[in-house]
Amino acid sequence: MSDSLVIIPTYNEKENIERMIRKVFSLAYPFHLLIVDDGSPDGTAAIVKQLMHEFPNKLFIQERKGKLGLGTAYIHGFGWALQRKYEYVFEMDCDFSHNPDDLCRLREASINGADMAIGSRYVKGGKVENWPKARILMSYFASVYARMVLWIPIHDTTAGFICYKRKVLERINFDEIKFVGYAFQIEMKYTAYKLGFKLVEVPITFTDRTEGESKMSKGIFKEAFWGILKMRFMSIS
Repeated sequence: MSDSLVIIPTYNEKENIERMIRKVFSLAYPFHLLIVDDGSPDGTAAIVKQLMHEFPNKLFIQERKGKLGLGTAYIHGFGWALQRKYEYVFEMDCDFSHNPDDLCRLREASINGADMAIGSRYVKGGKVENWPKARILMSYFASVYARMVLWIPIHDTTAGFICYKRKVLERINFDEIKFVGYAFQIEMKYTAYKLGFKLVEVPITFTDRTEGESKMSKGIFKEAFWGILKMRFMSIS
């Protein structure tokens, strides 16, 4: 039984899913892997279920009907993880924008004192590759905006490559988490910070996907903009 579970939400990731699964299981540390698939019509779930025969008792899948959102996928995975006593629970994308090799670095940061270790593009040593300049600026200033409005000492507030210690997830009331896109990532960090947990940023290189289609949309950024104001208002009301 591993103490570390990596949760990867998927929707139409057939080009990436097998390569990602094999990469995670090739790492020096024996991570377990949970795929939360939102009814991918391209057969992503079928690929995972076939690979489960090759990787028994360490590759798992939870299938949901319909595209229900990133935040709810992670919350579903968090509940699954807490039922199974994992001590370290990771969020990671399937498209290799997050380098699986960095899982070990995030876990090490948690072992060394971080309650929430964040793979950060915007601290010293972190960077972004292959993103259009306009998207880099939008992402960077979204994090600046969140940091200023919420008074949270995190440079990459929208980061989605994270290691949580179990005790953090046990303390968060998921019924009170309201957002599903970029704002979900901000809200989780803000909630952990308000609860007094130690958040640490670990520099990573974020690389834009080369296979499959991006799930990013203007609606996600709109949710983040208004969601940050709502979080701030709710925290002082």
